[in-house]
Formats: sequence, C-alpha cells, structure tokens
Amino acid sequence: MNKQTTLQAIRDTGLLAVLRGPSKEVTLKMVDALREGGVIGIEITYTTPNAPEVVQALADRFGDDLILGMGTLTETHQAQEAVDAGATFLVSPHCELELAQSMTATGVPVMMGALTPAEVAMSYKLGSDVVKLFPGSLGGPSYMKTLKGPFPDIPMMPTGGVTKDNAKAWFDAGAIAVGAGSTLCPTHLAVEGKFSEITAIAKDFMEAIVNAR
Repeated sequence: MNKQTTLQAIRDTGLLAVLRGPSKEVTLKMVDALREGGVIGIEITYTTPNAPEVVQALADRFGDDLILGMGTLTETHQAQEAVDAGATFLVSPHCELELAQSMTATGVPVMMGALTPAEVAMSYKLGSDVVKLFPGSLGGPSYMKTLKGPFPDIPMMPTGGVTKDNAKAWFDAGAIAVGAGSTLCPTHLAVEGKFSEITAIAKDFMEAIVNAR
C-alpha cells in the first residue's frame, strides 16, 4: 500500500491495536486472536522482544491483509529498520526533530506523539501525518475537542485510556481513529493462553467502533 492508501485504511478501520507482547511467539498469537475478532490495524511496539522480527513474520504471513506498523520509536535508526521489516506506518510517543526527520524520510505515514498545543503544532509542522494524542487518558475526549478548536485541520488519534465504552466520545471529539493497548488485548490473557477471550474482546471493541461512527 502507498502512503495515502495506508492512511485511508487507518481511517476506515478506525482502530489500531497497540501491542507490547511478552515474546515473539506470544505476540504472533495475540495478532491471530485480534484478527479473528476483526481487528486488522496492528502496531507492534519496539518494547516487544525482537520487535522487527515479529513485524517481518507478520508481513510475510499476511501482507496487505493487515495494516501493520511499528510504534514506540525513540531512536533514529529504528525508522528505516521498521520499514525494512515490513512496517507500513510509524508511531513515536513524542516529537523530536531528528527522530521526525528519520521517520518522514521513509515515506510511510508517520504519527508522532504530542499532548500540549505546542507539541501538537510542532508534531504536525515536522511532518506528522496524524498527531498521536498521548497519553489520551490525561485529558480525555473533552481535551481533544478543545484542541480541535485551534487545530481543526490536524488529524488526531488518541492512544492511552481508549476503551470500547468511550470510543464514541473520542470520535465525536474529532479523532480519525483510536489506538488501544491493554483494554483491547490484555497481556495477562495472552500469557495465560486465553486467546479466545482476546478474540471476544476484539469483536466487542470493533462493534463499538462501528457504532461510534
């Protein structure tokens, strides 16, 4: 997928699962469980052991059937490494000049983290296609709605504190999509091998996203 196609796919699905898996093997099973529940937007964080290998395995297995990205980028070398592994979008928890330059140079969609008005403006100025509002739990949907006042044309996506119960409030506040981690795919369930429960949560979450829009 090219850049615009990927961005549109993220908008269309409305949900990115942010995975910090405990191991490569368990993370792959987490993705299988999420896909079974209808979640096709997957962000593998660099805090996952052997994260590039996980992304490579997923890219080889699913190709364009997944909207596959890498998150928690904090070092400049990670941007190209992630794309080489098969990531089709990149996410960072913060906005920093050299990191932004390395991310945008790859040509794939970029989501840089921001919280304050100054950070939101800087993230977008440095090339963030979508500003990741992080942590979303600090201000909630009402805070995003306030930010959209002075920044109506900046696409935003909250991560942190997103649940199936408040998804509608986030979209009503102007989010183009939402990112969810432990509320969507609890690590303890994966460690315990309860992947059918993760699938059930994923189905409920996707239903909430559809009803929210």
